[in-house]
Amino acid sequence: MGKINGGALFGRALANEGIEKAFVLTGGHVMPIFYGMRAAGIEIIDMRHECAAMYAANTYALATGKPAVVVTTAGPGVINTTAGMVTARETGIPVIHIGGAVVAAARDTGEMQDMSTLKLMESCAKWAAKVTVASRIPEYITLALRHATDSAPGPVYLEVPMDIPLVEMEESEVIFPSKGRTDAIPFGDPAFVDAAAGLLAHAERPAVVIGDAARFSMGDYAADITSLSDYLKMPLCVAGSACRGLFGDETVNPLLRRSHDGFAVTGKADVVLALGCRFDWTIAQGKIAAAGAKVIQVHPDKSQIGFNLRADIGISGGAGPVAHQLLAAIKSKRPEPVDVSPWVGELKTGIESLSDPHRAEGIPVHPGRCAGEVGKFLAGEGRDWNVSIDGGDASFWISNTAPARRPGQIFGEGQNIGMIGTGPANAIGAWVANRKPVLWYTGDGSFGFYAMELDTMARLGMQVVCVISNDSGWGLIRMGEEMYHAKEVEENGHCNVELEHMRAYEKMALMWGGHGERVTDPEEILPAIQRAVANGKPSIINVEVDQRFGVFKQS
Repeated sequence: MGKINGGALFGRALANEGIEKAFVLTGGHVMPIFYGMRAAGIEIIDMRHECAAMYAANTYALATGKPAVVVTTAGPGVINTTAGMVTARETGIPVIHIGGAVVAAARDTGEMQDMSTLKLMESCAKWAAKVTVASRIPEYITLALRHATDSAPGPVYLEVPMDIPLVEMEESEVIFPSKGRTDAIPFGDPAFVDAAAGLLAHAERPAVVIGDAARFSMGDYAADITSLSDYLKMPLCVAGSACRGLFGDETVNPLLRRSHDGFAVTGKADVVLALGCRFDWTIAQGKIAAAGAKVIQVHPDKSQIGFNLRADIGISGGAGPVAHQLLAAIKSKRPEPVDVSPWVGELKTGIESLSDPHRAEGIPVHPGRCAGEVGKFLAGEGRDWNVSIDGGDASFWISNTAPARRPGQIFGEGQNIGMIGTGPANAIGAWVANRKPVLWYTGDGSFGFYAMELDTMARLGMQVVCVISNDSGWGLIRMGEEMYHAKEVEENGHCNVELEHMRAYEKMALMWGGHGERVTDPEEILPAIQRAVANGKPSIINVEVDQRFGVFKQS
């Protein structure tokens, strides 16, 4: 069979485990791993910042339900991923991060990029280890994936000293693990399922809330969740963005509700079924159920059952399999489906259903109106585009105008650690997953974090339209300070929340031949987007919006 080196082993081992995509930033410590992945047929997406690579891998995993790999060079390369690693850990996203390191013989000698990155990653990942024997690379890859995809998914880390990928050995002496992990998703205890089915079957106002963790415990049962909702005329409230589009077109299914609207619904329910929910701040820390309501919590990670919200019935199991069990049990208790109109009322859809700020007149443009005009594009020729949502104030407005019509379409809502700046990476990760064009909506503050990933988009041949809701500052903070520290602001003015007035970000698009345009008239937003679409390359529409209005002051 001949000789094989450690870099080739990485490629072979990852491919054997079903890894299809790698998000990377180049570095001398890890180049042999790149060569190995390329030879094994793994698509390599090279980014401009390691944290952006991590965010892109997260989004790809959410879009496809498949784990991805991130490869970064030693020292700063590894360190730069920390925010993305923690986001993956808190959201429960299976990603393998492979990081370079100095050779073992050079540790603690002051070698360039000699840092205790393994210790750092142990605090960011759910599992971390160092590869010390090249022939065991396939074993470590299988072990890492087993941890990443278990009942509590999350990011894992493998540290690889620079000399390991260079080691050559006889291929015949390498053991590639076979059937080293399972993709099985656990079903719930029948007795607990039966008790929950009894509550739901006789409820007057039942509701379901689905969290991001359900994405990786859904299996092939998303249709059962939709059927369960239909059978009981039970509203489906989708928190975050990971599961959006899995249960049908949000503009058509009258039972689908989103985030804040959904929480208003669950607050009126007499029985709440929570599937894959971590009741952190993104789901109001559990304050979504009325005091007298019965709460059924379903989660594959038992440590999440009862977190911040009581679990009158707690079922350890996957969201999809347990929904499948519940549907069968409810039909046995209630042979006929509910035949009355949904207790929650009819769903209002379309631009005409949006709040007044989304249709506001005047110049400067109201930030709600900016999002409303983008909503017109997403309702028309952009209805099948991926949507990447970013920013603080900007994300609030666009979230109400960007419906999901299919799985893997909307990303960026409900980032568990409150991170902004993820927009361009979300766009890249979604595009890698399905090769569909992207509408990236962002504030001017969040735009500045990883704006050079637009260059990555251009190199990849992506069609992206970036719309910047530009209020020339950190709008969410600025308006919050005007509320909470009014006297300080009145007497001394704002402190470090202002950015350069209407910086000409649109000119960046000229570097790769994209369309760049500054817009001040709300009637010109949609035509500007259409001109950008016609250009076909990554483009920027820079919209001046009114600083006086935002989440805290809508009109």
